[in-house]
Amino acid sequence: MVQGIGNCLRALDGTHIKIRVPTVDKPRYRTRKGDIATNMLSVCTLDMHFVYVLPVWEGSVADGRVLRDAISRRHGLKVPHGCYYLVDVGYTNCEGFLVPCRGQRYHLNEWRQGYQPSTPEEVFNMKYDSACNVIERCFVFLKLR
Repeated sequence: MVQGIGNCLRALDGTHIKIRVPTVDKPRYRTRKGDIATNMLSVCTLDMHFVYVLPVWEGSVADGRVLRDAISRRHGLKVPHGCYYLVDVGYTNCEGFLVPCRGQRYHLNEWRQGYQPSTPEEVFNMKYDSACNVIERCFVFLKLR
């Protein structure tokens, strides 16, 4: 569980991992930035260990579709009743998945500039972004390999 955010299990996010594919398959794997990649959905622990990885989708596929596939698989991503994963605004706020409060500050760099949260939503978003930052760091280390 993530401290300070109720029944939160962990942070979940997707990233693009560059790959090589046959020329005929390149259009399906082309991301909106033009890279040829797979869209990898991941969950990691607070100590930066991956505990769930689904690296099978083409780079052109939306994050929401990858998530729907992950939870529909027989041995896929499980969400215990009453718990949830933190997800970014690219996903939908629904049972089992929680996005930050919209229309409020939520990036850590805004808090580092001396801005103090002034509403309960901003306090939540600050805790949210601190908890989600671990998955972003995992992706950075993975891509440095």
